[in-house]
Parts: sequence; structure tokens; C-alpha cells
Amino acid sequence: MSTTVNHHVADLSLAELGKQRIEWADRDMPVLKQIRERFEKEKPLDGLRISACLHVTTETANLARTLQAGGADVVLVASNPLSTQDDVAAALVAEYGISTYAIKGEDDETYYAHLTAAIDHAPHITMDDGADVIGVLHGDRREMLDGIIGGTEETTTGVIRLKALEAEGELAFPVVAVNEANTKHMFDNRYGTGQSTLDGLLRATNILVAGRKCVVGGYGWCGRGLASRLKGMGAHVIVIEVDPLAALEAVMDGFEVMTVADAAKAGDVFITATGNIHVLRREHFEHMKDGAIIANTGHFNVEIDIPGLDELADGVREVRPFVQEYALRNGRKVYLLAEGRLLNLASAEGHPAAVMDMSFANQALSAEYMARNATSLDKTVYVVPEDIDAEIARLKLYSMGVEIDALTEEQEKYLASWDQGT
Repeated sequence: MSTTVNHHVADLSLAELGKQRIEWADRDMPVLKQIRERFEKEKPLDGLRISACLHVTTETANLARTLQAGGADVVLVASNPLSTQDDVAAALVAEYGISTYAIKGEDDETYYAHLTAAIDHAPHITMDDGADVIGVLHGDRREMLDGIIGGTEETTTGVIRLKALEAEGELAFPVVAVNEANTKHMFDNRYGTGQSTLDGLLRATNILVAGRKCVVGGYGWCGRGLASRLKGMGAHVIVIEVDPLAALEAVMDGFEVMTVADAAKAGDVFITATGNIHVLRREHFEHMKDGAIIANTGHFNVEIDIPGLDELADGVREVRPFVQEYALRNGRKVYLLAEGRLLNLASAEGHPAAVMDMSFANQALSAEYMARNATSLDKTVYVVPEDIDAEIARLKLYSMGVEIDALTEEQEKYLASWDQGT
């Protein structure tokens, strides 16, 4: 199969299968479909180049189709070396004519070559999942900053990086933090991460979750979702936290909370979801049970101190796909899943389409918002406007056949007054 679209994918012959799976996901993404139909008519992104660094999945493909329908010239690259679905990447190129640079399992050199391709596209708008494109632009490729009017960011980790840039006065253009939208983090991070991480754990290991002591690192929206899903499968859930309010909430939700040092001795399965570095470290591995399973569902593969684990091991071997056995010198064995990368995307398929429907609706509408308003925005990190957030929730409810009430005139007046009460 040949194509004139610039690309670097594993195998274009997978395109037909990829298209079938993209269409299957589209059935569960009615909000994005409505936006795509409007974009096709109005062309709000006409003439704009968009460089998107996202997980190359069926759901992302439908976002790319929506941006393309809006008139954008889109280049898509992977935001993680293990998160690409190769058949989807092939379909984007061969079936939809979208330049895609992504191969599942690509090495670091290839990964950064793909980031370079995204930047060489000379984007007007960047679209990140982890702020890698923005990071390279603000580091080695500053000559490309002048043509950029704005960007969007999908993840908690990326927003942290962007706010650090902003605090240093270095952020070169406005960015909408899609992750901060209620219709993103309250649903994608909680329900999506919770279900898909559990899916990744089961596909990689086929273990029985019921009865096991499962340690969740972090009790943000992702940690909440994961803890609740593990509990639903019968696990005894332990939460590790540094934020006293989050830890208190975990206790009130019925979970045991303890230090990492104590959890290391008690846990059977460990999954980090903090966005921080070295949550599980060498001193913790030394005290883990024989057969302990460790994994990460945070964006970057830094939450587990893998170099420290390497130092403790006499040998490492792959015993199942995405399962590495570390034979420690103390005679115990520890199992690392998906090289410490995103478990839900490395060994499973990522979030269900129904929840990514809202997340990517936010991306599409935020790109439209940036196209219309960039010249009046400061070089800072913005949350998704409330009217966009509310409209996405309304469209989602409509697609589900759910009706809600509106305030009566009397109720609106009461809520706006100060002189009515007891």
C-alpha cells in the first residue's frame, strides 16, 4: 500500500483493520462526532497547522479526524513509546491522509525524531499529552516559537510542567489546560484510568485481584478511580500519599493509608499514579515480598526507580509480554510491568472511547477557542472556559438520553438575591 502522506509507521498493510477499530470507537464518541459534523461545515481551523503529540489510539484517531474536518493540517506523533496502536497509525495515514509518526515500542532515538517531525511541521497550535513538544520547543527548537499562537495540554503531568514554565516567565504562548476541565479529569482520569489500568494489569499478568493487597500510589483523580476499581474486584486496597487532605479522603473512602515503607512490606501489587519521580525506590524494593508486582499508570516512566531496581538484581528476564522478572540478590523476585511506562496503554488499549469522547471534545473545542482568541490571550496556562465544559456535559447527557431540569425564574431570582431567607 502506497501513500503520498509523510509518515513513519510500522506497517501500512494494517490500515484496514485500524479503520475498523477507529469506526468501532467512533460509535461510542457521539459528542466528538457532533463537533466533527459542525467543524465540517464551519471550518473553524481552516489554514492552521496543528502538531499533536498524543497516544496514537482509536480514540485519538477520531480527534485527529475532527481537527482535519475543521480545516486543520494535522501531524500526529506518539506521546509515549509503548502507547501506539500500529494498525491505527497505519489507518490514519492510508485511510484518512493524516501524517502520523508513531511505532509501538519505538526506541528513544526514534521517539525524539518523531517529536522533531511534529516541530518541523511549523505548527500554529500544539496539542500535547505530557508537554513533550512544548518542552523541546522551549529548549532546543526555540527558533520555531514565533509562529505558534497557542497550545493545549491533556494531562496532569503536562500541566505541572507548563505551570513551571509559566512560573519562570518562560512560557512563550498561551496554553489551555484541557486536563483541568471537569468533563476531563472527573471522568477520564477517574473512570478511564481506573478501568483501563486494571485492564492492563489483568492482560499483562492474568492474576486474581480478589484477596490481594494492592497499593495505589497517589489519591488524585487517577488514584481514586484505580482504588475504587481494585476494591470492586475484591482487592484489599492500601493508599500511599503525601497530601494530608488526599490521605484523609482515602481513609474516609474506606481505604487503608500508610507510608511507602510500610506498604512495601505489605503489598502484593503496587501501581503508581502520582506524576512524581521515584515513588517506589531501592529501599522499598528490598523489603517487598517474593513475587511482588510493580507497575505505573502515571505519564512518565520515572515513578518507579528502575535504575535502583537494576542495581539490586542479579538477572532480568521477560516471562510474559510486558512482564519483566527481576531476580534480586536477597533471593526474592519482583515483577515490573510495561517497563514502568503507562500500564493501561502499554499492555491494554487505554481509556474506553465513551470517556475519551469528553476529553477529546475538550481538545477539539479548545483548539477552536485558541484559533479564535489567541491574539487576546496572555502567555499563561488557562483552564477550559466554563461554557465549553458545560456544553460538553450537556451534549454527553443528550447522547445518553438523559434529561435534566432547568431553574425556574423564581429559583434564579432566589439564587441571585441576598434579602430572601428565613
